[in-house]
Amino acid sequence: MPVRTYHLILLATVLIVWIWSAIKPQDTYLTWFLETLPFMMALPIILLTYKKFRLTDLTYTLIALHAMILMLGAHYSYAKVPLGLWMEEWFGWTRNNYDKIGHLMQGFGPAIYAREIIARTSPVQKGKWLAFFSLAVPLAFSALYEILEWAASLSNPNDTEAFLGTQGYLWDTQTDMFLCLIGSMASLLLLATLHDKHLLKTQAPGINKK
Repeated sequence: MPVRTYHLILLATVLIVWIWSAIKPQDTYLTWFLETLPFMMALPIILLTYKKFRLTDLTYTLIALHAMILMLGAHYSYAKVPLGLWMEEWFGWTRNNYDKIGHLMQGFGPAIYAREIIARTSPVQKGKWLAFFSLAVPLAFSALYEILEWAASLSNPNDTEAFLGTQGYLWDTQTDMFLCLIGSMASLLLLATLHDKHLLKTQAPGINKK
């Protein structure tokens, strides 16, 4: 399949899911907007930089998967996503943990996004420092996201409860960031070699051919 065709399929799929997520969301449209805002901010950047700074197929695939996980949570609100309710029943949990999948993905995808951008635009091209920064960037964004959630809760406590999605869990913020770290580490361990092959395939600067 031609690369451009694959990218168009990813884009079309994500847009269809995004439109679906906006049709009668379970919570308020404010919650839906806040949950999908990262996607709506990222999409124009991805489209505008497509010709000059095209990312690898692996990265675009992870971005699409990440976006659709967000949209599913935005449509149902994280406390009501059916997958999380099924897991709650299967494992005997006391809360819907679908949001934890989202935070795991908050590390799993962005670790590769960060790795690609750093490897292609900076002197840090490989090795331990590349891995370190690839972990640090998702964690920094995770912490920033938690701060934004806190700010949103202060501005409008009633309408942002579903956006926060704590479900009464005291350590929600800490476990969110911890899962981001776990996701980042898992991503680098599982996908770094494959990512290098994708970078070589696109002849991206920053990765030495062997």
